[in-house]
Order: sequence, then C-alpha cells, then structure tokens
Amino acid sequence: MPSYTRVALVTGANKGIGFAIARDLCRQFPGDVVLTARDVERGRAAVQQLQAEGLSPRFHQLDIDDLQSIRALRAFLRKEYGGLNVLVNNAGIAFKIDDPTPFDIQAEMTLKTNFFATRNVCSELLPIVKPHGRVVNVSSLQGSKALENCSEDLQEKFRCKTLTEEDLVELMKKFVEDTKNEVHEKEGWPNSAYGVSKLGVTVLSRILAQRLDEKRQADRILLNACCPGWVKTDVVGAHGSRTVEEGAETPVYLALLPPDATGPHGQLVRDKVVQTW
Repeated sequence: MPSYTRVALVTGANKGIGFAIARDLCRQFPGDVVLTARDVERGRAAVQQLQAEGLSPRFHQLDIDDLQSIRALRAFLRKEYGGLNVLVNNAGIAFKIDDPTPFDIQAEMTLKTNFFATRNVCSELLPIVKPHGRVVNVSSLQGSKALENCSEDLQEKFRCKTLTEEDLVELMKKFVEDTKNEVHEKEGWPNSAYGVSKLGVTVLSRILAQRLDEKRQADRILLNACCPGWVKTDVVGAHGSRTVEEGAETPVYLALLPPDATGPHGQLVRDKVVQTW
C-alpha cells in the first residue's frame, strides 16, 4: 500500500468563510489543503493570495451543482491521495433580502445548491473519507429558526430520529412544490428559503452521522453541521457582526478534532458548543 499525504478539502473556498477556512487549514492541517471553487479564475486568484501569505494550497475546480464536476474531483482525490481526510462543505448561496426574484424561484435555486448539491457531494465523497476522517457541513442558525417557524407537524417530522434521507429529500421537494403552488404557508412552512435549505443540511448531517455509526463505526469518522454565526460576507452583507476569520473558527475546530475524539458527532455546533434544536 502506498502511503498517501493527508488531504483536507473545502468547497466554495475562493472567498468569504470558505476562504478563511482554507487559510486556517493551510496553517494548521498536517497535509495538503485543496481549495475548490466553481470559477477557475477566481479559485486560482484565491490560491495566489494564500501563496503570497506563504501558504501552499492546491486548487481543483468544483461546481457542486454539477454531478460530473463532483465525480471528477472524487477521481482526483482517489488518484492523488487514495481518498480524503477532511471535507468541509461550505459552498452555498443566498438571495439578498430585497431581491425581486419570485419566492418560488428563490426556493428552487436555494435548495438546489444548499441542500441537494451538498447532499450529492456527501453521497459521492463520504465513501472515500478515510478512518478518523472529519466532515463539516456549514449550516446556519437560520435553519433552527426556520424549524421554530414550521408547523408542529413539520417540526415533529424534522426532529424524528427515525427520519430517513429519502424522507428528508421528499420534505425538501415538498417545500419547493408548495412555494410553486403558493401554499407553503398554508402547509406550515416558514418564509425563508435559505432557512429551510440550512434546516435540511442540519437534519441531513444527523442522518449521515447515524449511517456512519451503523456502517463504519470502527472508522470513527466524525460528521457535524455547524453555524459560523452572522458573518460579514456576500450572503449577509455588511450587517454581519463577525469577521470571516471568526466565522471560520468553529468549522476549523470540527475539521481538526483529534484522532481519539469520540464527539461531537451528528450535531449542530456553534462557537464550539453543541446546540439543541
């Protein structure tokens, strides 16, 4: 067996929190850091910026909305590293509050990237995560807020410990359908497409962690969702109260949990503390 260099990968890492996470991992992770971005030029510019700081990330193109792009990345990781040690799913989108795009279109596009594409990355890359690997899904407390604003019936479904990935996918599809039919409020959904998409990510993280326990318990992989806080980024604009560096702290903490750690796992973590939701 060849001995491979360890590798950490960050999605959506050309700017904002993703860039700050990549920078911190370059400084602290004992191995290679692969910075990914949808746009090759922007991704390479981000790599050059980190190189100017004396760091040495690698770049690979990744558009999480494109399954072939995810699979090309998987092939690269297998060939170069024999798998993956750390995966940080940071890529995501959000419409500005005053965006005039119709709500049903916002719902469809936001869930397509933030939930369905993130799920695809997990489906394709989790099988190549090595023992003692760490997986971090960047979620948001907006997801918890969305849950609180759901009907009691929906809250019960999302909190149900036996909810399957297929059930969750159906719920996410139903939200999009209900917005198209202009019945989402009547059906018990909140008015935040971003919140529902991040609720999906948090619940998906719990389900995937349970599956790792069932199928790969001996590998002691830890998978969590996290909330970086209200950060000054393109997503929230200047209203954020935290810097991107502060936003990166919890994702990086979870990515670098020591090999003997037994938790957190399957949790939503904010400021390095497990949240109840």
